[in-house]
Amino acid sequence: MHARAVAASTTALLGTAALLFPVSPARAAGAGASPVVIAHRGASAYAPENTLAAVDKAAELGIRWVENDVQRTRDGELVVLHDDNLRRTTDVEEVFPGRAPWKVKDFTAAEIARLDAGSWFGPAYAGARVPTLEQFVHRVEHHHQKLLLEIKNPELYPGIERQTLKVLSNEGWLDRSHLAGRLIVQSFSADSVRTVHELKPGVKTGFLGTPPVSDLLDYAGFADQINPSHGSLSPAYVASVQAFDGPHGRPMEVFTWTVDDAATAQRVAGYGVDGIITNKPDVVRKAVRG
Repeated sequence: MHARAVAASTTALLGTAALLFPVSPARAAGAGASPVVIAHRGASAYAPENTLAAVDKAAELGIRWVENDVQRTRDGELVVLHDDNLRRTTDVEEVFPGRAPWKVKDFTAAEIARLDAGSWFGPAYAGARVPTLEQFVHRVEHHHQKLLLEIKNPELYPGIERQTLKVLSNEGWLDRSHLAGRLIVQSFSADSVRTVHELKPGVKTGFLGTPPVSDLLDYAGFADQINPSHGSLSPAYVASVQAFDGPHGRPMEVFTWTVDDAATAQRVAGYGVDGIITNKPDVVRKAVRG
């Protein structure tokens, strides 16, 4: 790949990445394109996060990409929830008052299905439920949307990578059309991302974080994206990531999170990021395309 020979001297990478890694021809061909806008946990500024209502709201706004988070229940069901416990976004303390600390892994899927996951956000969403991964991808498919799926806390759920891929396969999400541009699996765990790549090399993957430039060569072996917090970004870092070809032979991408205001959206778009993850996708879309 075009950056690997340059990367042989990792010491030289540090502090001089922008000079050592000019933007690749593939990247230059797309210069000026607006970054993709991804609805974080659905359009979560306007509907309860990670619910089907948040997917619906993203679709209503015309947003093609939806991000979600996957955890596992005590009886092995994959559910869509950000936190590893149920307190913040459900009424679990009322329904199961004696079950502290209310961890997802300590409840069955049937028990979680009883919980109200919408009232905390507003009365209009009372009765919304924590969806299973199957329910979530059905709704995304219904709207012809694309999915950025995050495997949360894989250290709590051994084997969750294989199980997630199995669900996606069963629901038709590992066919050619989905793998060609409708699915990305990401995690804060490099080991988890590497496992997904090894189990199903055709799946596009992303690592959440900002690894040192000197480590990017290793990440390029199993991650198609490096997805950092917007506060950790610089134009040089974005260019350094994009100078490497990922496991599918294309320049690595940068999806940054979580950007909810126009000024920050315009700033990171100016850095050349490929995608912006946001709770307010309408605000970001207007800022980067207007």
